[in-house]
Amino acid sequence: MPLLSEILAHNARFVEEQARTVTKAPEKRIALFTCMDTRLVEFLEPAMGLRRGDAKVIKNAGNTIIDPFGAVIRSLVVAVYALGCEEIYVIGHQDCGMSQIDGDELERRMIARGVDPQVVTSVHGSLSEWLGAFKDPCGNVHRVVEMIRHSPLIPKDVPVHGLMFDPAKGRLDLLVDGYGDVWAGQ
Repeated sequence: MPLLSEILAHNARFVEEQARTVTKAPEKRIALFTCMDTRLVEFLEPAMGLRRGDAKVIKNAGNTIIDPFGAVIRSLVVAVYALGCEEIYVIGHQDCGMSQIDGDELERRMIARGVDPQVVTSVHGSLSEWLGAFKDPCGNVHRVVEMIRHSPLIPKDVPVHGLMFDPAKGRLDLLVDGYGDVWAGQ
C-alpha cells in the first residue's frame, strides 16, 4: 500500500475516535517556538505537560530566526495579538542537526539534484547564514530569545523564555527566565 493511502486510511479511523474538541485560541495562552526535529514530535509537548489545544506551536529547522520581520515573528504576532498568547517559549534541543550543517556539502547536494548554482549563490549571505546554521544550540536559543524580546512587533510585557530539551530523555533545562525581564521593566 502506498504511504499516502496508508495515511488516509489511518486518518479515517482516527477521525471516528476523536471526542475532544478544541478552539483555535490556545488554552494555556502560550506560544512555543521550537525545532522541526522528528524526535520532538509527541514528546516535547507531553514533557511540558501540554496537550492538543494548549499552545500555539511554531517550528522550523533549528528554531532559528533569520529575518526580524519574517515568518516566525509574523506567527508570533498572530499568536499574541489575535490568539491571546501571553508568553513565548523558545525551545532548542541537544544534538540539533542545524548545529552540524555543512553549507558547502548541502550546496553540492542541491546542485547535484538540479538546483541552478546561480540560485544557490543568490541567497542572502552564504547558504549556511541563510539556513540559520549555528554551532552552539544553547547559544542559538539565547540569540533567538533576544531577537524576539527586542522585536518592535512583540509587546514588552510578554515574557520570552529560553529552554533546552533533551530529545533522548525528555529533560528541559531553563536557559532564560523571561519573567525577570518583564518584571524588571515595570
